[in-house]
Amino acid sequence: MRYRSLFLLVGVLVTGVASCSHHHGSYEHAKGDYYWSKASQDVSGLLEKHVKNPETVKQVNVVMGEMIAEIKSAREQHRQSHRTLYELNANYAASPEEFTKILDELNNNRMRSSARMLGLRFKMKALLTAEEWTALSEELKRYGSRYYGKGSEGASAHQ
Repeated sequence: MRYRSLFLLVGVLVTGVASCSHHHGSYEHAKGDYYWSKASQDVSGLLEKHVKNPETVKQVNVVMGEMIAEIKSAREQHRQSHRTLYELNANYAASPEEFTKILDELNNNRMRSSARMLGLRFKMKALLTAEEWTALSEELKRYGSRYYGKGSEGASAHQ
């Protein structure tokens, strides 16, 4: 499914944070920032390996930064929605409509974020040649398989 392959491209960036994203303390937040930084450096290294034009590498890194910012924002919105649901769940008098409102907001936020990510994916793709895109996608698939396992190969990066 192409939708999955879109997120496979940047999925490696999310994976580094997934293990500590449920913590809210400042230490864990700083630790999460480390993982974002590490994943960003790793992907930048892959870019430099497969994209020969240094200016293109810089431009793609900017887009990757936008993707990271979007992922972070979406994850925070998701956590906030779940915190609100937990609070509402504790309220014995909460109505179904109150839950539905939060769930609708959660789904709408997810759709907006997905649309932004899709736009960024095409922005990145426009900067790269077909050969660079294919090489980078294959490398990211291999890199991501360390975290996702062999099942990630089913989400091929054929664009």
